[in-house]
Amino acid sequence: MVAVASRSLTGWGRTNPSVADVVELFRSEVPGALKEAGPRGALARGLGRSYGDAAQNGGGLVIRLMGSATDAVLDRAAGTVTVSAGASLDELLRLLVPRGFFVPVTPGTRLVTIGGAIASDIHGKNHHVEGSFGNHVLRMSLQLADGSVVELSRDQDPALFWATIGGMGLTGIVLDATLGLLRVETSKMSVDTHRLPDLDTLMSTMADTDDDAHRYSVAWIDLSAKGRQLGRSVLTRGDHAELAQLTHKQQLDPLAYGPRQLATVPPVIPRPGVMNHLTIAAFNEMWFRKAPREQLGGIHSISSFFHPLDAVGAWPRFYGRPGLVQYQFILPFGQEDTMRRVVERISASGAASFLGVLKKMGAGNDAPLSFPRPGWTLALDMPGGTRGLADLLHGLDDLVLGAGGRNYFPKDAHTAPHTIRRGYPRLAEWQAVRERVDPHGVWQSDLGRRLRLAAD
Repeated sequence: MVAVASRSLTGWGRTNPSVADVVELFRSEVPGALKEAGPRGALARGLGRSYGDAAQNGGGLVIRLMGSATDAVLDRAAGTVTVSAGASLDELLRLLVPRGFFVPVTPGTRLVTIGGAIASDIHGKNHHVEGSFGNHVLRMSLQLADGSVVELSRDQDPALFWATIGGMGLTGIVLDATLGLLRVETSKMSVDTHRLPDLDTLMSTMADTDDDAHRYSVAWIDLSAKGRQLGRSVLTRGDHAELAQLTHKQQLDPLAYGPRQLATVPPVIPRPGVMNHLTIAAFNEMWFRKAPREQLGGIHSISSFFHPLDAVGAWPRFYGRPGLVQYQFILPFGQEDTMRRVVERISASGAASFLGVLKKMGAGNDAPLSFPRPGWTLALDMPGGTRGLADLLHGLDDLVLGAGGRNYFPKDAHTAPHTIRRGYPRLAEWQAVRERVDPHGVWQSDLGRRLRLAAD
């Protein structure tokens, strides 16, 4: 094993650091590395976009699997691609879009690996129509703790297949996967935008069956607004633009795709950061006012619609040394009053949230630890140094769990074991599969140690 470096690792939120031995390996080198892993075990890490401790393994080994989308095999007729798990969605999109294909699901950043997308069972703006990433995985190769490699699919060891999807890397290292793809005519999006005055109006609009007529739907919420403006929002819904919707100039190269990073936040930011209640409230006011009251069929680029924050490199540095805490939960349909109570509590707390995103979710899949289920999901972030933040989030946990909801592991940085156990009733089922393929606990992570406590 070569190029081992002891490093302090955090999630994308830059909180809860732990130190591990980090190594970059090709797939053929992984079995040898596993033989050298100590009692704290090993874990695969992608591009570090999980906000909490999901991709950390304090005191153990962390493996960055090398891979590239340049070696991907595209089957145009079948509409599938086989790609290394170490490749990123960014690389894959640069390959696929100019050829008339799009990934079936993308989160709010394209800077995640295929392996990370499977391990987190990521979801996007189209979950209410097309489900999460795992729904579109046709097969995968999995490196097991004993050094062997197994092929998995819905028909080939389905229990391990679904335990790996959403399993946060704790069943093994995904080496490659075959994915179903979406065919597109252009690299543009046709987007309807609506500015809505409050939370009730937003949720009633999204609950309308018209929302299901759009492949993609998401709402930005001003979580600092109060009173009659509580939950004022900008709702965007859309689909991939057809060729006839483009201008003559755009039709000359309809599949042109080349997103760029426009700026990078410097590494030196004052300790409190620039994100505080005043600056975030001012941003929210500006963001709400700049949105059109109604715009139908606006033409946007893929990157501006799906991945706007990717244009600013290392943007969590704006939060300073305390970092940011992401919090995402889901509530089943019928718990709209609970969602209102959550938004009211956040607004009243004065804890500023730069990003508040509400989505309507569809049916879940067969993965025991997959987060999505029918209902409403709200994601928000807050400065890590916010006074009383832990008490606020644990109070929100009580509301969410009491209403039959749960938290999302890739965003989680605070959840207690009992919260995990209540939110994921199939945890023991997942743990049994994991123990079958890893009886000695080779695969470990900081998050995994919390999961193990929850399953005991």
